Amino acid sequence: MSEWFKQWFGEEYLELYAHRDEAEAARVVALLQKVLPWRRGWRVLDVGCGAGRHAKALEDAGACCTGLDLSANLLQRARQVTSAYLVRADMRALPIRPRSMDLTVNLFTSFGYFEHDNEHVVALQEMASTVRQGGWFVLDFLHAPTVRSTLVPGPRSVGPGSTGERRLSRDGRFVCKIVKLADGRRLEERVRLFAPGELEALLERAGVRVMHQFGDYQGGPLQAKSPRTILIGQVV
Repeated sequence: MSEWFKQWFGEEYLELYAHRDEAEAARVVALLQKVLPWRRGWRVLDVGCGAGRHAKALEDAGACCTGLDLSANLLQRARQVTSAYLVRADMRALPIRPRSMDLTVNLFTSFGYFEHDNEHVVALQEMASTVRQGGWFVLDFLHAPTVRSTLVPGPRSVGPGSTGERRLSRDGRFVCKIVKLADGRRLEERVRLFAPGELEALLERAGVRVMHQFGDYQGGPLQAKSPRTILIGQVV
């Protein structure tokens, strides 16, 4: 299986996910400010920063932010909205000095993209290694039970002339989204369906002790029909 994410995150992605906006990013950061011992001037790394909406919200909250992403297109967009230091890199090999961050975040399901689970293990270990002892790591991921229970077969409109269809992979380990664009191109997303308990175990393996769990950006509890899995942990 080719690494689909190397081709996917361009202008088309921004158009299809335009509803994920700055207001949503501000809600995520407000939750972090409420839960964490937040201090202005914190060094924060945003892994999978995309077009910079979370980096901007983190800056607005007083953080000294570094954004990292593999997509050159999205980083170019990010430069238009944030003054964060921006780095192009793969999360499986982060060019960030170990233990240099007070907080590292991975938001809006910017994880689970790899074919093999050992690659996910490496990515989490790389991210956690950037955080000082006693610092914090945040993983904001889809809620796998909700994805499975709400999966509706068949295509639906996702933009002018474009359709999208979600389905499970043959082995049931991934949720796949097939997007057919108005110009005839076909794109595919593949995200590993890690249950909350699996994510917590992976974080513990990476040296992160989960302290808080939420099921949405308002700080609601993580439960059966939650839209998100938000895990906030301290690096030991």
